[in-house]
Amino acid sequence: MASKRKNAFYAQSGGVTAVINASAAAVIATCRQHCDVIGRVYAGRNGILGALREELIDTSRLSDAMLAGLRHTPGGAFGSCRYKLGALDRDRAKYERLVEVFRAHDIGYFFYNGGGDSADTCLKIARLSESMGYPIQAIHVPKTVDNDLPITDNCPGFGSVAKYVAVSIREAGLDVASMAETSTRVFILEVMGRHAGWIAAAAGLAATREQEAPHIILFPEIAFDPDRFLAKVEESVRDHGYCAVVASEGLRNADGGFLSEAGTRDAFGHAQLGGVAPYLAQLVQDRLKLKFHWAVADYLQRSARHIAAKVDVRQAQAVGRAAVKLAVKGHNAVMPTIVRVADRPYKWKIGVAPLDQVANVEKKMPREFISADGYRITAKCRTYLSPLIGGEDYPPYAGGLPEYVRVPHRLVAAKLAPFAP
Repeated sequence: MASKRKNAFYAQSGGVTAVINASAAAVIATCRQHCDVIGRVYAGRNGILGALREELIDTSRLSDAMLAGLRHTPGGAFGSCRYKLGALDRDRAKYERLVEVFRAHDIGYFFYNGGGDSADTCLKIARLSESMGYPIQAIHVPKTVDNDLPITDNCPGFGSVAKYVAVSIREAGLDVASMAETSTRVFILEVMGRHAGWIAAAAGLAATREQEAPHIILFPEIAFDPDRFLAKVEESVRDHGYCAVVASEGLRNADGGFLSEAGTRDAFGHAQLGGVAPYLAQLVQDRLKLKFHWAVADYLQRSARHIAAKVDVRQAQAVGRAAVKLAVKGHNAVMPTIVRVADRPYKWKIGVAPLDQVANVEKKMPREFISADGYRITAKCRTYLSPLIGGEDYPPYAGGLPEYVRVPHRLVAAKLAPFAP
C-alpha cells in the first residue's frame, strides 16, 4: 500500500471505442474511493499530449451524475490522440518532460487507457521515472477494438464493435437478398482490422446457416487470391442469388502488401489504408459484371454505443477499477487482463499481466479459428466470439435520440514553461 498521498493522471490513447469512457468513469470513481492514498485525478486533454503540454483537466469538478453519464457515452470524453513516443534514446526529452509534469503536480499514479503502443509508453515511463528519482506507478488500462493485445482473453471495446458488425451484416444481408433478383448481387462491407481479423471474424456470427450473410469473410491472416475470391463470389450468387462479403481493411496480397495502401503513414508510423471495399467492388465489376454496392463501417463501428454489448461495458468498467486497485497495492508496469473461466455459461474474472510481456506484442487470429477454405469462421471461433457480444446496455434516450454527456475541459494552472512536442 502506498504510504504517501499522491495525485493520479489518466489519459486516453489511440482510436476510441464505444466503452472507453466506461473505463474512464471507473478509474475516476475508484480513485475517489481510495482518497486516503490518491488525491486529485487529472485527465490529459487529448491523451498523452495533455501531459506533454501540461494541459490537465481536474476531474474532481465532475459530479457523480456526470461520471454516471460517461458510462454510456461513446468517443473519448477527455480527448485522445495518435501520438507515439519513440525509443528512450531518441525521445528522452519527451519522457523527461512527462516526469517533470508529474512531479510538478505531485502525480504518482499514471493510468493509460489504450492499446499496444500505450502499453509500451507505460512501461518506459515506469522505468525512466525510477531512474530519475521520481518513481511513478504506471498502469495500462486495456482498450482496443482490434482485440489484438496479448495475454488478455479479449479487449474492452472489441465486443461492442463485434456486435455492431454482426448486426449490420445480418440486416444488410436481408436487404440485399430481397433485391438481388433485379438489383444488387454483391454487397461488400469493409471493417477495421489492420493486422488481425478479429472484427471481420465477428461478422461470421451473423450466419447460422450457409445461405445467410456473410458468405465470404476476408482476413488479413489469409493472403488474398483474386481468382479464388471471384470464383467464390460466383458460387454464392449461383447458390443463394447474392453474395455478402465482409473484408478487413488490412487485407494483404500474396507478397504481404496491403491491397489498399495509400502510400502515406499515420502518427504511429502505420500505413494509411485507402479502402479495400472499392478495390474489391471494382474487381467484381471488371471480371464478373455483377451489380454491386459497398460500404465502409469506419468510425460508425467503434462509436455505436446505442448497440454496445453489455458484457463489453462491464469488462471496460472492471479493468478501470482493477487498474486503480493494482496501483494502490503497489503494482507497477502491469495491465489488468480479462481471464475466461468458462464458455457456457460465460464466466470471466480479472487477472494481471506484466507490461514487458504486453508491449509490442500483437495477437492475431489463430488459423484454427478460420475455415479450411479461408472464407469463414470455425465452430471454435464462434464459441470464443459469441459470449463477447452478449447482452444489451442501452443508453438513456430523449426525443428519440440517445443522451450523451460532454465533459468540460477546464484546465488547471500550468506550473512549467510551455513545451511543444
